[in-house]
Amino acid sequence: MACPSLSIEQAAALLREGEVLAYPTEAVYGLGCDPFNAEAVRRLLEIKARPESAGLILIADDLSRFDGLVESVDDSRMQQVSASWPGPVTWLFPKTDLLPNWISGEHETVALRVSDHPVCRALSAAFDGPIVSTSANLRGEEPARSASELDEAMGVLIAGIVQGELGAQDRPSEIRDVRTGEVLRHG
Repeated sequence: MACPSLSIEQAAALLREGEVLAYPTEAVYGLGCDPFNAEAVRRLLEIKARPESAGLILIADDLSRFDGLVESVDDSRMQQVSASWPGPVTWLFPKTDLLPNWISGEHETVALRVSDHPVCRALSAAFDGPIVSTSANLRGEEPARSASELDEAMGVLIAGIVQGELGAQDRPSEIRDVRTGEVLRHG
């Protein structure tokens, strides 16, 4: 049975219900859920066979979606962040106590991205908050680059696939540390 194709509104409703779904991102399909729903996050981690200690990325349509989740950083670093967003750069920020450990894993930071991908942005806006974003693949396998690949790999494990096209990036997002500016993963 094929995984249902979802509109943005259907997907946002499913996120609010604690479901895990897939959606196109800048380079690959992502898996997402409500980052504040522990059961949904643990189901997502189980689907991927990913340890909770690894941590997850949160994406949003606007920086304000992360208010209260991260410590403030100096103005020059925030200028760097602002210059890269919206866009395919993920920044590691020092987290606050409001951020659940099931998102940050064993880290003192949390990975955040204000996406420029229209589906990611629309999904965050319709959900009215940040969403988990991790590549749609089983641990050790290549991320899905088409809805059919995704459906074949994990269609029965997720609530549906948001309609849309992948972005123009050919690699996952660059990851940088906001405290040092260091590039931890090249995009």
